[in-house]
Amino acid sequence: MIRVLDMLFALLGLVFGAPVLLLLAVLGLLDTGSPFFRQTRVGRHRQPFTLWKFRTMRPGTASVATHLADASAITPFGAFLRRTKLDELPQLWNVLCGDMSLVGPRPCLFNQEALIAARTAHGVFEVRPGITGLAQVNGIDMSTPELLAETDRKMLDELSLSAYFRYVLMTALGKGSGDRVK
Repeated sequence: MIRVLDMLFALLGLVFGAPVLLLLAVLGLLDTGSPFFRQTRVGRHRQPFTLWKFRTMRPGTASVATHLADASAITPFGAFLRRTKLDELPQLWNVLCGDMSLVGPRPCLFNQEALIAARTAHGVFEVRPGITGLAQVNGIDMSTPELLAETDRKMLDELSLSAYFRYVLMTALGKGSGDRVK
């Protein structure tokens, strides 16, 4: 049922959000010369997939976990995208393609070994990664791997349709701090 909802909401979001996506892409093109950012992330069953986002940092910025990135690399438009979480909109394509879910553990990078080990121990990689979830709405980021993996597991154990809608709604209403940078 959740996969059907994911596909339905992702398709509706991409179709009805197309004017906003186009506007953000044009503004991103003017801001950095390259509106989209793609990165290989760890997916379900630890398989790689390409994650899409709107670019929030200058091109050429080191590919590290957000909490390790330098805040000076974020453009003013990128800061707006992060604050409003609009940088996540292209991930609706990842959801539609089946790489991600709307709700699930945020996908990490392959070089985040401590987080991968903790998530493996908690069985978190058995599900699709998500755009939002319990950790995100509570401001828990990837700088605390064990806490994040435990929170992801708790979310998966308690995930219901009402929790699914609650996490999506909380994210849409701005709950959580988004990706923090130093």
